Amino acid sequence: MKQKRFFLEESQIPKQWYNIQAEMPNKPLPIKHPGTGAVMGPEDLYPIFAEECCRQELNQKDVWIDIPEKVREMYTYYRSTPLVRAYGLEEALDTPAHIYFKNESVSPVGSHKLNSALAQAYYLKQEGVTNVTTETGAGQWGAALSYAARLFGLEAAVYQVKISYQQKPYRRSMMQLFGAQVTASPSMSTRAGKDILTATPNHQGSLGTAISEAIELAQTTPNCKYSLGSVLSHVSLHQTVIGLEAEKQMEMAGEYPDEIYAAFGGGSNFSGIAFPFMRHTINEGRKTRYIAVEPTACPKLTKGKFDYDFGDEAGYTPLLPMYTLGHDFRPANIHAGGLRYHGAGVIVSQLLKDGLMEAMDVEQLDVFKAAELFAKSEGIIPAPESGHAIAGVIKRALECKKSGEKKVLLFNLSGHGLIDMTAYDEYLSGNMMNFPMK
Repeated sequence: MKQKRFFLEESQIPKQWYNIQAEMPNKPLPIKHPGTGAVMGPEDLYPIFAEECCRQELNQKDVWIDIPEKVREMYTYYRSTPLVRAYGLEEALDTPAHIYFKNESVSPVGSHKLNSALAQAYYLKQEGVTNVTTETGAGQWGAALSYAARLFGLEAAVYQVKISYQQKPYRRSMMQLFGAQVTASPSMSTRAGKDILTATPNHQGSLGTAISEAIELAQTTPNCKYSLGSVLSHVSLHQTVIGLEAEKQMEMAGEYPDEIYAAFGGGSNFSGIAFPFMRHTINEGRKTRYIAVEPTACPKLTKGKFDYDFGDEAGYTPLLPMYTLGHDFRPANIHAGGLRYHGAGVIVSQLLKDGLMEAMDVEQLDVFKAAELFAKSEGIIPAPESGHAIAGVIKRALECKKSGEKKVLLFNLSGHGLIDMTAYDEYLSGNMMNFPMK
């Protein structure tokens, strides 16, 4: 009988995260103060983020960083996540390619986001912080941090991008069920929100606007800090537990990936699956391709420019060296709310600039067509974000069918789509449309 799923024993779950910054041929450029342009150190970030996260953010020395015992204990409640051989999808495509996916949808909140939320909430609690603010697009990160905050006794306030707040009411309900206060962004509750709505009264929101509001609330609330679910380097660090597990599981399967795919918004799930494998490319010259798949409606990697830019719309964040469409870019109202972000993380941006990874963009209808085929062949309804990775893999698998190449393809199924059925309803009814970049 063919083995389909691969799990690790509890003792095999990683005890350390992998810090790719320490081994990159070209280190990421420094981040800069939003007002003065001066290079910032960890202590300059302390007023906003957990102090340990600030140290991790700029750590370009230590290859391995210990996972706190309490965080790893909480990981064991749902990790290891399964590595799955997608025999059904292979058969549906009639491809000689071998397709594997790392199923992060089995976490308590249904996505990979909990891997960093637990770590960040732990560090905030250890520091004595009582309140945490954040932003969220589709709601995967907001749900993860709301849950992690509840576990560590923190009060959470979440600014959800307005269009996703409307499109995905059950994600909002999840956050509220975990005890978080959820506000549609832009809102009238912050100066940043008021300014945005004054300029554009019908603004449907973006991750940039929501970040601005969350940071402002953190800065004006006693004993409160801000937490981010993607883009920043410490978030990518925490997510490497995904790829470190996948390495061991691929070895159990007796194969090694020729190509690795992941959806791309700010970089968290791409970093998580790709970085641990990429160290073999950097250190040993292993010929693996790493492909980030983004929406055509928000193509910062394929059509953006490498520059210093703000991580938010109002200009509260440090200036980050990244591929960007501009911090005031307003993405179309696609259903993959977690990918509607104007910029890419500094590590990924440097890796793309150096040619160590690739990027491709796909249209919304192609994403849902791919997600439908995956659901029919594997029995899992993927989040629209994950559908981008699936679309990339399907395109490559069909190329393998034509050429006869027997490639091993691995992708990260970053979350399930069981709370995204309004999007699938729109697709199935024929009312969904593509949105070229504005």
